[in-house]
Amino acid sequence: MGFIDILTILIPSTLLWATPLIFTALGGAFSERSGVVNIGLEGLMVIGAFSSIVFNLAFADTFGAATPWVALIVAMVMGGLLAILHAVASITFRADQVVSGVAINLLAVGLTLFLVKRIYGKGQTDIISEGFGKVDVPLLHKIPVIGDIFFSNTYWPPFVAILVSFIVWFIMFKTPFGLRLRSVGEHPMAADTMGINVTKMRYIGVIISGAFAGVGGGVYAQAISSDFSHATISGQGFMALAALIFGKWHPLGAMGAALFFGFAQSLSIIGSSIPLFENIPSVFLLIAPYVLTILALTGFIGRADAPKALGTPYIKGNR
Repeated sequence: MGFIDILTILIPSTLLWATPLIFTALGGAFSERSGVVNIGLEGLMVIGAFSSIVFNLAFADTFGAATPWVALIVAMVMGGLLAILHAVASITFRADQVVSGVAINLLAVGLTLFLVKRIYGKGQTDIISEGFGKVDVPLLHKIPVIGDIFFSNTYWPPFVAILVSFIVWFIMFKTPFGLRLRSVGEHPMAADTMGINVTKMRYIGVIISGAFAGVGGGVYAQAISSDFSHATISGQGFMALAALIFGKWHPLGAMGAALFFGFAQSLSIIGSSIPLFENIPSVFLLIAPYVLTILALTGFIGRADAPKALGTPYIKGNR
């Protein structure tokens, strides 16, 4: 197997595994840039994965090939709705944001497991028939070498995720909305003095984070697992949170970190088929993504500049 052949296998797989992390990390950026810690990304991904699979199974005959895309909209809405609980607890009632996020994670797993058993009579759903299949990108897949590596036998969601990353960067750093969002995460009192509604902006940030995490869960469920159980997401939300921190709360940095973690996850799945890694025990390949996550956080979290008001409830009039 030549080097180009290895890249042809590895890069599409890396992009696929990175996509849920990219969407979820982008969502986390909205919440944490507004000053609200969102440990609940895992639970928001779970609710997105569950709702997308249930919708897919129920309406595959109605929407046909468009079903997974419509299911992502459903996942987005459900993620946003669940995020409202986190927003109410952490912003309105000023509860501990970490505890609220953990509660979201526990609620999502417990609720979806209960519903799966009630609806399907077992611990997991059926396998979907309309998922995100492999495609050849028109015209681009004909480019010599590059076409085979990046645009042949690949998936649409990774390209959407990369495009959305740049859109989020533009919104966050080049628009008045982004400036207001970042200001309430850096110095909410100064923002309040300038007439910015801190509570409203933080609510918007948290709800958007839920919507993005829901999409991340929907992509994972429909492109990778093809069904849903309580173990479907299994740490992807925490890995996305690590990518956000590794990327220093910047949309493009988070995307780069997500691609790195996606590469590690891809390697853990297909590494045994690559000559360079075929002699490495499979257990080491399987734990590699999590070890790399820990190492990345250990090396960078102290040097990452978090929003100054991150995790601090805003009480009007307090200095």
